[in-house]
Amino acid sequence: MTKQKTFKRRIRTRMEKTSESYSAARRQLLAKSDSPADTTQPAEPTVPQPDASAAGPDVSIAGPTSTESTIEADTGDSADRPSDQAIAEKTGRDWDGWFALLDEWGAAKQAHAEIARWLTTDHGVPGWWAQSITVAYERARGLRAPGQGRDGKYSVSASKTVNVPVERLFAAVADPTIRGRWLTGDLLEVTTASPPKSVRGRWDNGRSRVVIGFNPKGEAKSQIGLAHEQLADPPAAKQAKE
Repeated sequence: MTKQKTFKRRIRTRMEKTSESYSAARRQLLAKSDSPADTTQPAEPTVPQPDASAAGPDVSIAGPTSTESTIEADTGDSADRPSDQAIAEKTGRDWDGWFALLDEWGAAKQAHAEIARWLTTDHGVPGWWAQSITVAYERARGLRAPGQGRDGKYSVSASKTVNVPVERLFAAVADPTIRGRWLTGDLLEVTTASPPKSVRGRWDNGRSRVVIGFNPKGEAKSQIGLAHEQLADPPAAKQAKE
């Protein structure tokens, strides 16, 4: 809580210097603290996570190294989500504080995208943290199970770092000839591709879908992250994860 008070003092100091509103000053300070030089906070996700499109318009993640896409961040159960200290330092409230505020607003009756948008527009919460708070709240109030979206479908994700340039890693997925060397069967139908950032497509004749993101990790190293979405139930999610 001491760090939270310090952060609020920084906001007020900036307001006096710039004449900005509280929300605007807070957003600017949060943006600075999200810079690549800030290594004191947990890393924000650099790979795709389950999509929120079934629940309504998405809110884009904004992070210094994240693949650009409109995705719903799944932070895991309460043991895996960021600590009270981390969430307070990044957003100005701890988990109990946000849950109480969301209850007062009536978030339990709102769609996922509306909750995340309210956190961002009304309270200046950065995109990824707004998604994290929304997912944690939905789980705490029994609106979704771990791995489950508000539409009732399930999603799983995985990532891997490979010792090749990001352009080569992207081509291994996006180019059907190269993909055929390692992925047997005609399971993936690419619907959109943004070289060398992301690939989206239907899986197994449209029974589910995949979102794949790519991040450079240097000249000869890159990361691939895949979210497998629209899975019917926990057994299907377990099989996809394996």
